[in-house]
Amino acid sequence: QVQLEESGGGLVHPGGSLRLSCAASGIIFSITEMGWYRQAPGKQRELVATGTNTGTTNYANSVKGRFTISRDGAKNTVDLQMNSLKPEDTAVYYCHIFYRGVSGWGNAWGQGTQVTVSS
Repeated sequence: QVQLEESGGGLVHPGGSLRLSCAASGIIFSITEMGWYRQAPGKQRELVATGTNTGTTNYANSVKGRFTISRDGAKNTVDLQMNSLKPEDTAVYYCHIFYRGVSGWGNAWGQGTQVTVSS
């Protein structure tokens, strides 16, 4: 059973920063992609940022220049540094991975961590 443990959410003022962390555990042979998605109330879950094992990163236009994704392939961890936060960044943030495990290829989601940007 692959599990993702997230940490780092919370309440921050507009313009502030937060850092989210996610660690994958379980029997994992390889991870091709790790990333972060978010879901605001009444909205669909959307991509925030992803990073592949080849070093390619992808960001939502709304976070480019403000958020930075970084992953440690040896530790199976991925972080999301969020700067210049805006109220519209308020959402539940979910960690996600594509991986190869005992049963072959699959994907997994974390339980989500709340990020609230408010004055």
